[in-house]
Amino acid sequence: MSERPEPLFEPVPESALHDVRIEGTRPLVSPALLADALPMSRPAQEVVLRGRRRTSAVLRGEDDHLLVVVGPCSVHDPAAAYEYARLLAALRDRLDDRLLIVMRVYFEKPRTTIGWKGLLNDPHLDGSYMVNEGLQIGRRLMLDILGLGLPVGGEFLDPISAQYFADLVSWGSIGARTAESQIHRQLSSGLSMPVGIKNGTDGEVQVAIDACAAASTPHVFTGINQDGLASIFWTRGNADCHVILRGGTRGPNYDAGSVNDALARMVLAGQPARLLVDASHGNSGKDFRRQPDILREVVAQRAAGQRGIVGLMLESFLVEGRQDLVLGHPDGLRYGQSVTDSCLGWEETADLLSELADQL
Repeated sequence: MSERPEPLFEPVPESALHDVRIEGTRPLVSPALLADALPMSRPAQEVVLRGRRRTSAVLRGEDDHLLVVVGPCSVHDPAAAYEYARLLAALRDRLDDRLLIVMRVYFEKPRTTIGWKGLLNDPHLDGSYMVNEGLQIGRRLMLDILGLGLPVGGEFLDPISAQYFADLVSWGSIGARTAESQIHRQLSSGLSMPVGIKNGTDGEVQVAIDACAAASTPHVFTGINQDGLASIFWTRGNADCHVILRGGTRGPNYDAGSVNDALARMVLAGQPARLLVDASHGNSGKDFRRQPDILREVVAQRAAGQRGIVGLMLESFLVEGRQDLVLGHPDGLRYGQSVTDSCLGWEETADLLSELADQL
């Protein structure tokens, strides 16, 4: 009987091939367990579904309300965000005959280079990265806001984290940095709510139009299911995707010429001619004080008959402006002021939305 031949070379240790740059891992709570710990009440379910139905009706021209997505750039303080929600809910009750108000509740912050990535990633603002706790804090805040009868809007940045709060969202968005991502287009095709997709950071609108077209069709892709298991998803496509004009490095694109051009390009692409205008970011040149004049001009276009404009987006918080965040020192922050993009203050926001409703 012949002897077993010697291997031609020594096997490479697994440590040299796998997770070479991973410092460590931590178990992640499953979406099902989080939802079991923080379930939706029946009234909250009705708020979500009513918000989705009304938003879809606005997008399809079946409802004359103007959709207004308004709130902080990114939530960093749940208490301040809830106080803002209480004020916004009261304002919504007064303006609901003309404006469909959805609170912007963004938990993830896309970064151009580095920086704080948002409440889900680092809820204590100190570099401890307690993601499981961040998911719990974020879901609880959304449930509290729904308890006020106010629908919420959220941005989907991490495709896995979407499973943890998408059931609470009436309007979703895909940001400028991920509009060209196949992963996010596939995700949008399976989301249960209308989804707005922003033009690219350079201002290119075709990226968002192409993304809407891609998301409107069925896809097959991988992800995690409610039990946290790796799964294959088949989607039907999302017919309620729409473009968000947010300007870019080329300049703003909220003027009538830019709006008309974007709508014409949607028609050429076989997409519904409808869009939202974001008054911040590239449209404001990062100057939050310009947001009111931008929205006045956009609403004037709508009042003059431009029905392709179906909504507006405004960054707003309790206190105007922004402040720098030093990780590990959240106690020194001013209550109710953004730590990311600059926001309009509450009093000016309330006056502005009342003015725009009257203009309609």
